[in-house]
Amino acid sequence: MSGEMWAVVCVVAVAVLLFAEKTKSAPLRAISKTIASTAFIACAASFGAASTTAGQLLLVALVFCWLGDVLLLSNKEKVFLGGLVAFLLGHVAYGVMFVALGVETSWVLGGGACVALLLPVVARWLLPHVKGGMKGPVIAYMVVISGMVALAAGSVGSTGRPVLLVAAVVFFISDLAVARERFVVSGFRNRAWGLPLYYGAQLAFAFTPSV
Repeated sequence: MSGEMWAVVCVVAVAVLLFAEKTKSAPLRAISKTIASTAFIACAASFGAASTTAGQLLLVALVFCWLGDVLLLSNKEKVFLGGLVAFLLGHVAYGVMFVALGVETSWVLGGGACVALLLPVVARWLLPHVKGGMKGPVIAYMVVISGMVALAAGSVGSTGRPVLLVAAVVFFISDLAVARERFVVSGFRNRAWGLPLYYGAQLAFAFTPSV
C-alpha cells in the first residue's frame, strides 16, 4: 500500500480515536490508537525511509513514539513513566535524524533561543501540578523536546525543508495537551486538539523521505 494510503488510514483511525475518547470506549480507543500509530510507521516505510541513514533514524523515532502511544493507553503512573521515556527516546532519535540530515549552527542557536524563552513559561504553568517522583522525568522530557525543536530549526537552515520545523513545533504543542490532561485538568478537550496535532506532526515527519 502506498504512503498516501497509509496516511489516509491514519487520519481515519484518528477520527475513530476521537470518537472513542468522546464516548469513553476503552476497547475502541486501544484499537484505533494502535492502528493510527502503526499507520504512521507504515507511511514512512512506504516512502522509502529504510533506504537512508536519516530515514532509518526516522523509523526508530516513530517506533519509540508508537511504543509511547501504546503505554499511554494506561492511566497507571509507572506505565505513564514508561511512555514518557519512550517518547523521550523518540525525541532523541528525531534530534539525531536532524543531525544526519545536516544542521546549520546559527539556526540551531536561533531555534534554541526561541524555545528557551518559552520553556520557563511552560515550566511555571506545569511543574506546580507535577507531584512526587514525576517532576524530574518531566523536566528531562521538557529539555529533550526543546533540544529536538532547536535541532529541527538547524536542519531547516541546512536542508531548506520548513516542514521539519513545523512538525517539530506541532509535536511540542501537542505534548502540552498530554501534560494538561495528565497533570492539570483532565477532559476530552485536551484530546480534541492534542491528538490531531500529534498525528499530524508524525505524518509530516513520515512524509520526510518523499519531500
